[in-house]
Amino acid sequence: MEPILTPEQIAFYQENGFIQVDNVLTLDEVAELAEAMEEAMTVDAEISVKTDKPDGAYFKVLNQKVNVWRDQGSMGKFSFHPRVAQIAKELSGADRIRFFHDHALWKMPQDSKHTPWHQDLVYWPMNEPGALSAWIPVDDVDENNGCMKFVPGSHKLGKLTGIDLVNPQNIFDFTQGTDISEKRAVIVPLKKGSCTFHHGLTFHYAHANKTDKPRRVLAVIYMPDGTTYNGAKHFITDNRFQVNDPIKGGTFPLLTK
Repeated sequence: MEPILTPEQIAFYQENGFIQVDNVLTLDEVAELAEAMEEAMTVDAEISVKTDKPDGAYFKVLNQKVNVWRDQGSMGKFSFHPRVAQIAKELSGADRIRFFHDHALWKMPQDSKHTPWHQDLVYWPMNEPGALSAWIPVDDVDENNGCMKFVPGSHKLGKLTGIDLVNPQNIFDFTQGTDISEKRAVIVPLKKGSCTFHHGLTFHYAHANKTDKPRRVLAVIYMPDGTTYNGAKHFITDNRFQVNDPIKGGTFPLLTK
């Protein structure tokens, strides 16, 4: 596939740890994705993993289902979307990019809470730091219904600590003595069809949903080919790899090269 991004876009991502990319999906694709995700989120999971029950505390932060493509075949078109994967590859600087997992992320209407500041990589069982996420809303998102914000350059601090998303610590307690603070945060509203990509170490946050409709997003995690398992417990990799094994195989397909 021909390159999609400009050198300036790649440089922006490398410097700031996130980027907004507009018109990644067509509006027809967005409508198809929204329909597929609605079905995926309303049927009982057979293989995919739902992370909380409707009356659970985490559900108020995120109604989430992981690896929806495994139950809902129509989701594969988007979880493995070649254009999105190509952008992830270009941003990562890797020669080849693999899929780690997808997750459908709903912020439910009215009763939701914000997603506190955190890094993603601390939850992923990877030795190397190059993984990144695409965040693809199927609704317009802003501060009223749960858009994201990022702290530019925060990925350069390295891996800090896991944050409890229900009873969160303040991640900025770990940045004292640096120029990384919440005051530098950038709010990123998006129109459907556009998305953000962010490095696994970038500090990010999502506003609560104050509207009367769910805020619906597909997030896809990518990793450079050759990324290895660090032995940490994770339901995607448990009992599948030895420490320092490359994370690969049928459910971690190579998407671009």
